[in-house]
Amino acid sequence: MSDVVQALVAASGLSERDVRTIIATAPSRYKTYSIPKRRGGERIISQPAREVKFLQRIIVEEILSRLPVHDAAMAYREGRSIRDNAAVHAGGGAILKFDFADFFPSIKADDWAAYCRRHSVFKDVDDIRLSANLLFRRTKYGSVLRLAIGAPSSPHLSNILMREFDQRVTEAVAKEKVKYTRYADDLTFSAKRAHNLIGIERVLRRIIREVASPHLRLNEDKTVLATRKYRRVVTGLVLADDGKVSLGRDRKRDIRAALHHYALGQLNGHETARLSGLLAFVNAIEPEFLERLVDKYGPAVIERIKARLPPTANCQQPHDPIIEFKFRE
Repeated sequence: MSDVVQALVAASGLSERDVRTIIATAPSRYKTYSIPKRRGGERIISQPAREVKFLQRIIVEEILSRLPVHDAAMAYREGRSIRDNAAVHAGGGAILKFDFADFFPSIKADDWAAYCRRHSVFKDVDDIRLSANLLFRRTKYGSVLRLAIGAPSSPHLSNILMREFDQRVTEAVAKEKVKYTRYADDLTFSAKRAHNLIGIERVLRRIIREVASPHLRLNEDKTVLATRKYRRVVTGLVLADDGKVSLGRDRKRDIRAALHHYALGQLNGHETARLSGLLAFVNAIEPEFLERLVDKYGPAVIERIKARLPPTANCQQPHDPIIEFKFRE
């Protein structure tokens, strides 16, 4: 029995026949739908069938979690967050940002196969084919197996297969005293002085051409250069001039307004649940701001929001003006 099948049988409790049947049909067993992007357009999500997803999670635990990932990769890793990604660049001056186009779908089963052969991931070459079949999706009218947005294994695979790229970029830009991180398809570079970033795009494009696998391309519409004179944002968080990572004034204003409306009893259950999630986000990113909210509204109000309960009578602060607000993504 192959090592992949054996691991799946042992961890799932399924028979070898059932495991092999799921693997054989996995590339076509996805439900595809679209969701709107924040800045226009649509994102295609492909959710694997429940049995496929179950086996993919086992592969993550038994195989993918043991494969190395570069330190520059900040997304999809336990103990790391968007705050950690932004904090790397908080002490710098200028930042330069790039974005990959169609990141997950650009990563193919052939890239995984090449990686497995190069690093001797499996003893049996047939395990490469079996694992690829389970981990990659075939589009309705296509024949190429691609990484799916929506599969639990895709984030881990992307970090593994981007290790060589991350290594080469990190080493190349370090010579220019530039820091580099990658959060999924978002690439961020920072330097104390803007002139250190002048040649980074050329270096980046050269490495993209030279790295044989995976074959990626930049989104030409999303290159951003920002200095200390301008608002510097990394993975949605603001780099403050004092070197700290901040939620930003706009998001703080929205949260204050939402809290005020909650105190007036003007939020429904869904909006209260979203506010509860926002407060958890605040605590992870800028806990000192949450402390100020607790001081203003009282710990009882904050705890009721966290529990997603309606406000008690007379919990609003006196003389607070009515503030218009909308939840900011």
